Amino acid sequence: MSARKIPAPPASVENQDFWEACNEGRLMLPRCGDTGQFFWYPRKISPFTLSGNVEKVEAAGTGEIYSYSVMRRADPQYAIGYVRLDEGITMMTNFVDCDFDSLAVGMKVKLAFVEAEGGQKVPCFTPA
Repeated sequence: MSARKIPAPPASVENQDFWEACNEGRLMLPRCGDTGQFFWYPRKISPFTLSGNVEKVEAAGTGEIYSYSVMRRADPQYAIGYVRLDEGITMMTNFVDCDFDSLAVGMKVKLAFVEAEGGQKVPCFTPA
């Protein structure tokens, strides 16, 4: 079975620095400089204070599966879901390099960058 090619993410000035860091193999999470809270998705304005006081912090790259679904009718099959990172945010992602039948809610996962269509690296996860 061949691996699914992940569609390229849409380009935006709001998250250009996020995608550049991904190409360097770093998952940079936005954190509100006023409240200290991480948030998701990457953007330049804090959803907590609506200020531009946003800092980027490199994620540990570990977390656990919050929810997932295996697309068995797709060719090739693939799995997507939500991962709750150790930093506390929950992000939607793809699960790669694993037996989809072994996935489970609560399973520990680690970051794996995968090249999408067009060459952009995107953050995915695999069992830890």
